Amino acid sequence: PGQLREGDGVSQILIVEDEPRLRQDLGDFLKLRGFEVTSAACAQEMRAAFANQLAPDVVILDVGLPDGNGFDLALEIRKGHNCGIIMLSAYGDTGDRVRGFDSGADIYLVKHSPLREVEAAIRSLLRRTREARAAAGGTSGSWALDTTSWELASPDGKSLRLTGTEFAFLHLLCQRQGQTCTREELVTALARPSGHFENRHLDAIVSRLRRKIESATAHPPAIKVVYGVGYTFAAPVVVE
Repeated sequence: PGQLREGDGVSQILIVEDEPRLRQDLGDFLKLRGFEVTSAACAQEMRAAFANQLAPDVVILDVGLPDGNGFDLALEIRKGHNCGIIMLSAYGDTGDRVRGFDSGADIYLVKHSPLREVEAAIRSLLRRTREARAAAGGTSGSWALDTTSWELASPDGKSLRLTGTEFAFLHLLCQRQGQTCTREELVTALARPSGHFENRHLDAIVSRLRRKIESATAHPPAIKVVYGVGYTFAAPVVVE
């Protein structure tokens, strides 16, 4: 199995797949996309990962493993772990799909689906999980910035779409995890090669964005001014 690592606000994915090339390609791609990834080649390695206190947010589970049936393993995972399950199968007929969902899979994909489709399925499942926990009163209190869809979600799951400039500003702030970004850093990050960007433009963007966040989420915006220095995102945030 892959080495377990602590992910500070980063979603943990467990890939259970016996085909070495697919396991490697999927793992490498998801790491590049910002996920923490652990890999298992069989049911035994999957159980060992759980025994080592791995708590994945999503398990990508192959149906046909050398030492276990994916449908049975999904039921096993559901009994002992609170995580999303994406099932991978070489077969896409209706019977297998129904059996997969009955076993506890949240999403069923045919093997060798495009890697971006797998990523989109993971992010969709993570959003659904976060919203369900918020509706049940179990929200962690964290905001979430989705780097694929350019969406900011409040702790209770309300989201808003961002413009390119808004996303670039928030992405830099959220990556700092509560530390201050100077005005000079932000102006440099938002300036376009063909245009002129000044401090007053930065203040206007922040003012509009704060109103937009409050209007869409009914939450006080976590963007705070550090007078004479710059801005900070003064709340827990997960960058996905």
